[in-house]
Amino acid sequence: MHLEEKMIKSETVYEGLIFNITHDTVLLENENTAFRDVLWHNGGVCVIPVTDNNEIYLVKQFRYPFGTTTREVPAGKLERGESPEICGKRELMEETGFTCRELIDLGEMLPTPAYNSEITHMYLAKGLEFTHQNLDEDEFLDVEKIPLSEAVELVMNGTIRDGKTQIAILKAARILKI
Repeated sequence: MHLEEKMIKSETVYEGLIFNITHDTVLLENENTAFRDVLWHNGGVCVIPVTDNNEIYLVKQFRYPFGTTTREVPAGKLERGESPEICGKRELMEETGFTCRELIDLGEMLPTPAYNSEITHMYLAKGLEFTHQNLDEDEFLDVEKIPLSEAVELVMNGTIRDGKTQIAILKAARILKI
């Protein structure tokens, strides 16, 4: 049982629209018990749309917990039973208005594995074609296009602070040799 914890008891303390929270009692490898609060989330997807000229589209939106606007790659939560690829294409179209001919898997990231079960699936979208933006009724954002090389600098100087966006930009830049 080295580096493992066994759940002894789990109590749901919050049920919400986006996530649930449990308060768990676990058995440690030294036979002691400890408590773990876990946020259970269906997961999400982010997509970095890249043009043929190595420019990317980011969205600017207000993030309530931080009281500020952030720059992020298009993203959204997975619906129960939805594939990450379908979710990525849906979110790309909803937020930016683009469809893509190619969706390249950039892997997964665990945003906060100490207490959150969320897995974020990351993709690079190429072969973009504009159709129409289709935002959710409670979604307000602006779309901006910038060179991928500039986005890398914004990650490195701390201007872009969102984790999934930082990773997607740096992975895309590495793949595209920027």
